Amino acid sequence: MPLIALTGGIAAGKSTIARRLAERGAVVVDADAIVRDVQAVGSPVLAEIARAFGADVLAADGALDRSALGARVFGDPAALATLNAIVHPAVRAESARRFAEAHAGDPDAVIVYDVPLLVEARVDDPWDLIVVADAPAAVRAQRLVEERGLSEADAAARVASQVDDDRRRAIADVVIDTSGSMAQTLAQTERLWERLAGGSVSR
Repeated sequence: MPLIALTGGIAAGKSTIARRLAERGAVVVDADAIVRDVQAVGSPVLAEIARAFGADVLAADGALDRSALGARVFGDPAALATLNAIVHPAVRAESARRFAEAHAGDPDAVIVYDVPLLVEARVDDPWDLIVVADAPAAVRAQRLVEERGLSEADAAARVASQVDDDRRRAIADVVIDTSGSMAQTLAQTERLWERLAGGSVSR
């Protein structure tokens, strides 16, 4: 059961890589989906977030108001650390459960963990391979403007708020350059899948 970590900065094309690996047969576990699940209405994590940040981070229906919470922690390292201390242990436990479930379903499955915050939270986990989707900050900021409708200032701030690209590349076993065309990104992903499917996953 090879366990692969796939990471990259915002708008780096990580989701494109994950989709193609899933199409080829990998079991993709999405960290962002897990975060949403552990923060669902009625969850202990959501209750703890409300205790730490106040009821104004909840919407009228009791769900997490992600925009309100984001406004509270963006640019505030102490607040972000508080949030991470609440959320990360629950995400770690749930991801481990999903890895085990995938392995139970198919002991030979290639499991890919699509995880934005690998450097920040998961780099020491026992990955068989770490794959980094990589594109220059300027390219990613432009994608945020063109594809997600952010202003140039907001896009630049989002990119700058994340860990720098050198730190991601420093932990990578495989770097997929996503700064070119979609076809180029997918060609690199196909080469990665050939390696994974062939069992060549030693670091």
